[in-house]
Amino acid sequence: MALRVATWNVNSIRARLPALLAWLERVRPDLVGLQETKAPDDAFPAGPLADLGYRVAFRGEKAYNGVALLTRKTLKNVRFGFDDGGPADEARLVTAQWGRVTVVNTYVPQGREVDHPMFGYKLAWFDRLRRAFDAVARPGDPVLWMGDLNVAPEPIDVYDPKRLLGHVCYHPDATAAFHRAAAWGFVDVFRRHVNEPGQYTYFDYRAVDAVARGRGWRVDHLLATTTLAERSTSAWIDLGPRLGPTPSDHTPLLAEFDL
Repeated sequence: MALRVATWNVNSIRARLPALLAWLERVRPDLVGLQETKAPDDAFPAGPLADLGYRVAFRGEKAYNGVALLTRKTLKNVRFGFDDGGPADEARLVTAQWGRVTVVNTYVPQGREVDHPMFGYKLAWFDRLRRAFDAVARPGDPVLWMGDLNVAPEPIDVYDPKRLLGHVCYHPDATAAFHRAAAWGFVDVFRRHVNEPGQYTYFDYRAVDAVARGRGWRVDHLLATTTLAERSTSAWIDLGPRLGPTPSDHTPLLAEFDL
């Protein structure tokens, strides 16, 4: 069975709904993780998504955060947030079972500034997530971790690694926290198939002609445990939505698996 998955920070699902619906009809993914939906649950547009055949699990809040899973198949064991005694942060984390695959969709805190408390919260968030993986699966299981992780892991993942070093999304402490979480048992599915530089999923609105000039970051990721990553057949970034009308500042990242 072929499985097409995608992750996309839509930066407000209501503002991006026409673009999202058109993209879903064009690309026909089986499983999608959305981040930064910025919609309280009673305002989430589940109806139009259902009209396209997608079941949706979502948790959000007004103007901030928000995660969702869209799938053509029934999800089981859907959980939101952490259960470790700290802040649950339900609008940033959803886990579920999609057939034999455990899915983890995350919107990791951006961190604001290195000297801001949210940067420390971001680092701790990655460590909490690594412990949370143990609650839902084992490294030998097929697990898919997707989302806007707000980290560019390697120099190749930012357009100017020397100048941007120290930014909250390209800071040694942030990349180390990401790698600690990924060391639970994950493989970078995109880099398994694409090694070229200039591959980015985020382009700042404030940068003039950012896409055309290649001024981007790869902060959105699809990672899988080895047993699942070995079944991946391709991965790619779809720049179409970022170049379309009223775009998000992020664009979809996709991968296909032969299950």
